[in-house]
Amino acid sequence: MEPIIDLDLEYGLVLEGGGARGAYQIGAWKALHEVGVKINAIAGTSVGALNGALICMGNVEKAEAIWEQMTYSKVMEVNDEWMFRFFDKKLPFGDVLNHLVSRLKTGGIDVSPLRQLIHEMVDEEKVRTCGIAFYLLAFSVDEMRELDLSIEDIPEGYLEDFLLASAYLLGFKRERLHGVRYMDGGVVNNVPTGALVKRGYKHIIEIRIYGPGREPRVKVPVGGLKLRVAPRVRLGSIIDFSPKRSRQNIKIGYYDAMRMIYGLEGRIYYLEQTHEDEFYTECLTNLSEPKRAEVCFMLKIPLTITDKGLFLALLEASAKRLRVQKYRIYQIDEFYEIVKSRYDELDLEERDEQPKFMEIFFELEDRED
Repeated sequence: MEPIIDLDLEYGLVLEGGGARGAYQIGAWKALHEVGVKINAIAGTSVGALNGALICMGNVEKAEAIWEQMTYSKVMEVNDEWMFRFFDKKLPFGDVLNHLVSRLKTGGIDVSPLRQLIHEMVDEEKVRTCGIAFYLLAFSVDEMRELDLSIEDIPEGYLEDFLLASAYLLGFKRERLHGVRYMDGGVVNNVPTGALVKRGYKHIIEIRIYGPGREPRVKVPVGGLKLRVAPRVRLGSIIDFSPKRSRQNIKIGYYDAMRMIYGLEGRIYYLEQTHEDEFYTECLTNLSEPKRAEVCFMLKIPLTITDKGLFLALLEASAKRLRVQKYRIYQIDEFYEIVKSRYDELDLEERDEQPKFMEIFFELEDRED
C-alpha cells in the first residue's frame, strides 16, 4: 500500500478532551508514527494534553503500556471492583445515585491518583526538549478565562500542575493549584485546532474522540489542509478507565488512522481498494432492478447508490453477520473470498437464518478478475 497522505509535510496534531476515550489517540499516534508522519506541533485539551505530553516524549510503547494498564483507581479515588460492577450494570441504580450524591456533597471525586499518575508518566525535560511545539488549554475559574499556553509559558517544574488543571472534569474535586482554581479546558474549547492555526500552523491532523465540550469553528489558512482521524463506533464512557476498554480503543484508533493514511475503503471494515469502478458494475450485472431495490431497502441505503457502493455495502453487511474479523486490513478480493467461504460453510438451516440480501448477493454470477 502507498500512503495518500503527504509524508513530506509537517503536521500539527490536535488532541481533544474526552477522558477514558483518550486511549484512541494513542492508537492513532502509533499508526502515524509507524508510517513516518512528521509532527511539528501538538495542541491538547484535558486528556488530549496528557497524551500530547506522552507523544512529545516519543515512546510509543510506553504510552501504549500506560493506557493498557489503566484502571479507575489510577485516575480517581474509587474502588475498582465497584466501578467494574457499575459499568457491567450489576449495581442497583439507587446505590449508584446515593454514591454520586455523597461524592458531590464532599466537593467531588478525589483525583489525587491522577496527580500521581501524571507525576509517574511525564518527563518534563523531554517534553521541553523534544523539538515539537506543545500547547495545552485549561480554564481559570478565578479569572473566568481560557488559558492557551505554550510550553514556554509554563514555568519550569509546573508542567504537571497544568496538565492536571487541564483535566479537571466536571464532578472532579478541584483543588487550587499555585493559588488558582482551574477547570477542564474542554468547557470552552475541547478541540483546540485554533491554538495551532493562530500560531501559523497550516497543515493539521485532528484526532477526534467526541468528548463533551465546546468545539469552536476554525478556518484553515489558504494553502493549508485539515485531516481527521475519527471513530465510527462508540468509544465508551469518558470515565470507563478499564484496561479492556482502553485496549479496544487503542486498536480502533490505530486502524482508523490507517484508514486516513492509506485512504482505505469501507464503512465497517478496512479495505484496500484494488479495482476500478467498472469492476463493480460488472460484478452486479445480473442484479435485476427489483432485486437491487430490495437489497437497498433491506440495507437502508438510497437507490441512487453507485455499483461500487452497493457491492461494498453488501459485502460488509455480510461479513458482519458472519463475524469476520474486523480489525485487520484486507484487499477487496481477499475479503470477498473470506466472506464467501464463510457463507458457503453454512448449512441450509443456517442460511435460512441469514438476511435475504446475503442469498441475493452470493447467488450472483461469479465475479470476473
